[in-house]
Amino acid sequence: MYPSKFDYVRAQSVEEAVERTSSHSNAKLLAGGHSLIPALKLRLAQPDLLVDLGRIAALKGISRHNGTVSVGALTTHATCAASDDLPKVWSEAAGLIGDPQVRNRGTVGGNIAHADPASDLPTVLIALGAQIHVQGTAGSRAIPADEFFVDLFTTSLEEGEIITRVEVPAESNQGSAYTKVFNPASRYAILGVAAQVAIAGGVCRQLRVAAGGSTPKAIRAHHVEAALQGQPLNDTTIQHAAAAIAEDLGEEVIGDMYASAAYRRSIAAQIAARALSAAAARAR
Repeated sequence: MYPSKFDYVRAQSVEEAVERTSSHSNAKLLAGGHSLIPALKLRLAQPDLLVDLGRIAALKGISRHNGTVSVGALTTHATCAASDDLPKVWSEAAGLIGDPQVRNRGTVGGNIAHADPASDLPTVLIALGAQIHVQGTAGSRAIPADEFFVDLFTTSLEEGEIITRVEVPAESNQGSAYTKVFNPASRYAILGVAAQVAIAGGVCRQLRVAAGGSTPKAIRAHHVEAALQGQPLNDTTIQHAAAAIAEDLGEEVIGDMYASAAYRRSIAAQIAARALSAAAARAR
């Protein structure tokens, strides 16, 4: 199917993009286009104006400064996968997204703005405690990843706001990992778990765990974290903590033609244990 008719403009700056979208009642932003263009072709999205961000250099690249890593919204997944500055859980997840074409065109900002529940990056950003920086007509603000993802394909972005960058703490004396079961056709996550741990004195001192792909939005696995906090990291404690993910997933587990809700629940503890074990091994 062909898209409905729309006007097109190539923004030269973030300020111009904000002005164009905020002054138009039915505008869409184009970054990598891997989510938007199929929606346009299916007429699930019918904007009157398409604002192309692709030439805004300020939105591209990865930089490290004062213990944080900043990733521009137009940075591709392939760039993230190849980065030594990012926490391992992010570069690892980026390398598992789609195929080479998707990784070389798909962008960080476009991915998280779309907020697909089967996407990998929201899970990773919640596990890392990321700050998502946005700019709109009222100025700039930073939104914690825990608050950014609201529901199915829904974020806390306000009208006219544009994601400019994502900031995460640089990994230091920590280990992190991402593990998922994926749809063999799309490589979207049927279930994905991201974990970051720090070990001191032989026990787990810091821990953040998130799960995605099985619920309307990526979630923080607080029950898993509580079960492992202050415990030695061995097979017994990891398996016990991983089993607590059932409480974190709750009753909103998604079922679809690729995997039932019951199947997703049945594999959750195993996938969580794999992510925790890999993160613990790297932390050591």
